[in-house]
Amino acid sequence: MKKNVLELIGSFQQGGSERQAVQLSRLLHDEGTVKVYVGCLDSRGGLREELHWIEADDIPEFQLTSFHDVNFLRQAARCARYIKANDIALVHTHDFYTNIFGMCAAFLAGIPGRIASKRETFSKTKAQMLLERQAFRLAAQILANAKTVKAFLVDTGVPEGKVTVVYNGIDLKRMASSGRERLELLGTFGLPDHDRLQIVTIVANLRSDVKNHHMFLRAARQVLDSCGEAVFIIAGEGELTESLKIFAEELGIARQVFFTGACREVANLLSISDVCVLSSKSEGFSNSILEYMSAGKPVVATRVGGAAEAVIEGETGFLVEADDDKTMAERIIILLQSPGLAARFGSRGLEVIKEKFTVGRQLSKTLKLYNAVWEKKLVR
Repeated sequence: MKKNVLELIGSFQQGGSERQAVQLSRLLHDEGTVKVYVGCLDSRGGLREELHWIEADDIPEFQLTSFHDVNFLRQAARCARYIKANDIALVHTHDFYTNIFGMCAAFLAGIPGRIASKRETFSKTKAQMLLERQAFRLAAQILANAKTVKAFLVDTGVPEGKVTVVYNGIDLKRMASSGRERLELLGTFGLPDHDRLQIVTIVANLRSDVKNHHMFLRAARQVLDSCGEAVFIIAGEGELTESLKIFAEELGIARQVFFTGACREVANLLSISDVCVLSSKSEGFSNSILEYMSAGKPVVATRVGGAAEAVIEGETGFLVEADDDKTMAERIIILLQSPGLAARFGSRGLEVIKEKFTVGRQLSKTLKLYNAVWEKKLVR
């Protein structure tokens, strides 16, 4: 008989943690070993459409206003009742907010199958880290999406044996472009339609300074001094959009910078890009880097989080220090001026994806972790 698993997701907005959680839920359902239930804290967002086997009314929403009010206790008790009513054998949470809420609710429900997730390093305040640490005490196991993240947890006092690394997986079918002509796609994204155009792309949400788009734009300013045909695409949505547009104007590069907003055609966008960039100050394991490599594109990224576990320096891309826009610009220029090198980096990057970061590997390791928790080999 199949065991029932509850995947607890923050929201269905387009974010790295959200996409990985939805993708894993779909993989588990399609594979069929377990029966998958999905709950959320906020039901908004387009990723909901990917949970094709669940009716909208069958996804419970546990809206929170704070971790420190009566509503939190009421929602946790409601979630615990849902867990019991559906005979849930394991609760898997996927980010900071669901870790706190879900581990408490699963504890109240009295089930030992409790798995939290950690997907970043230095992006939380000391108070938030302390609160999350208490949630981790309730977990049987913590899934980290990079060795760097595991090391970070161990350094903060989490027992090493309580943390299992499962890399993010990338669905190569999802990353296949439509095959439409380049000129047609340039028009789709509002770009100039000439053959000499060189495109530098960053895919990252615009909700937090941690993605450091300012560094990307400062690097863009320097690249344009050597590569006048370059344009820069910022794909993502968030409240920082307007301030970044103003910053591009201040740098005098507004005409060369294009903001796509939420991008539902990432594969097509990457197919026409020449260099792909990530400028984050902090990361866990970047989905964007995996998408870049899956599209066969060279990567220039900051050396944060698990970037060095995906990008092979001088082989699939270049790594630079956080906020070092001068070196980032130099590396982008090298790739724009050396298309043969860029192509070799991109080809090798795709090979690395197939070797290490497929959804099949992610699914297999996740199920192995679930089974180990059920067999109480890893319960703490």
